[in-house]
Amino acid sequence: MTHHRRPPRPSRGGRRPARRYGRVMESNRDRPAAAGEWARGWPVVAAAMIGIGFGPGLFQNLSSLFVVGPIAEFGWSRGDIATSAGLGLLGGLLVPFLGRLVDRWGARLMIVLGMSLLALVYAGLSAMSGPLWQYQALVFGLALAVPGTSAIVYGKLIALRFEKHRGMALGIATSGISITSLALAPVLGLVITSYGWRIGFLTLCAIVGAAALPAVLLLLRGVPAGPTRPDPDDARAAIPVEGMTGAETRRDGRYWRLGLCGALINVASVGLVTSLVPFGVDRGLSAAEAALLVTSFAASQVIGRLVMGALVDRFPPRVTAAVFAAISCLAFVALQLPQPGLALLLTLVFFAGLMNGAEHDLLPFLTARLFGIRAYGEVYGLLIMISLIGTASGITAFGRLHDATGGYDVALVVAAVALGMTALLFLTLRERPLPHVQAAAMPA
Repeated sequence: MTHHRRPPRPSRGGRRPARRYGRVMESNRDRPAAAGEWARGWPVVAAAMIGIGFGPGLFQNLSSLFVVGPIAEFGWSRGDIATSAGLGLLGGLLVPFLGRLVDRWGARLMIVLGMSLLALVYAGLSAMSGPLWQYQALVFGLALAVPGTSAIVYGKLIALRFEKHRGMALGIATSGISITSLALAPVLGLVITSYGWRIGFLTLCAIVGAAALPAVLLLLRGVPAGPTRPDPDDARAAIPVEGMTGAETRRDGRYWRLGLCGALINVASVGLVTSLVPFGVDRGLSAAEAALLVTSFAASQVIGRLVMGALVDRFPPRVTAAVFAAISCLAFVALQLPQPGLALLLTLVFFAGLMNGAEHDLLPFLTARLFGIRAYGEVYGLLIMISLIGTASGITAFGRLHDATGGYDVALVVAAVALGMTALLFLTLRERPLPHVQAAAMPA
């Protein structure tokens, strides 16, 4: 008896489906680009630039501008401010739980809640009356605003719309905070010098509440409110969400090593940026010259994000990340040179901040690349919490080590060691095939 094997049924357009799984994946990955990722996704990228750009990270980058005023008015020390900021950022412990709400409630509601809370916190900071607990409580509020003003919410929106150009899209999106830091550092410096630190905080309140939030909502007006359903006009609307569950991710050792990378980067870079102005003054710069260090750090954020975003789309992300971490490590070592002068200080601060700039693109990129977007809000939210622990530790360490030693040299050594460890950890983050991938369901 002869058996006639029925030939495979052609797919739409008369083409036979690829027989090998790898070929299906390759074909499907090219389709979003063919359909025009940027044509569909640019409003989300623009909204992310604004939303992240005016998020709590902006105050983190510019916080050294607000150190001198409260110290003079309330009698606080640098260590008091650093420790209070570090304790307040422990609000980041709640970020993973808030990140789950992004998966459940969707982007728009979390963005409104996050940016509204941020504006209220700035208003509260402008009204402080002296007790240190007020500052601690308000910085705690800044941490609670993170899920609605960071890559926790915007990273998932971008990952759903970009695949081939995901690294660049995230790089452009996260560069918003660098651009706002560059633009607002001299403006806020002038406002604070002319009208005082309270008006500086009110300026931030007005910008976030009256300008940034409406602009973000306008750009996202065509994006559905649901947490995982793409735009109906999106060519990828029928694509199943892929990746690990939250529990599967937490059992993966790479996840915890990635989180440790984020924490160590923040120990070094955030510790430095929150002390840049007093660091520069201690090195013999005037207040105006020291403020230029903040501008140099902000410039490194723009370059770091954009260059990293372009490179990870073309080269192995773990190797690229390790190189960036090594460059920043060497810059922290060189910052210990005696009397380096303004030009060299500006250059070294730029390279010291390069890894921090790249991190804000790299962590959401690697989260989606290594673990998928099935539980993106929950997974990336926990990474943010781990990173914020590093942020709190870095701010506290730089302030307390200064008070204990009379300078920043010991803190710079700690930062250099942290970044050296980061470079080694990045090299261990090898990619593996993602579970729960239904490539054949990708629309033609």
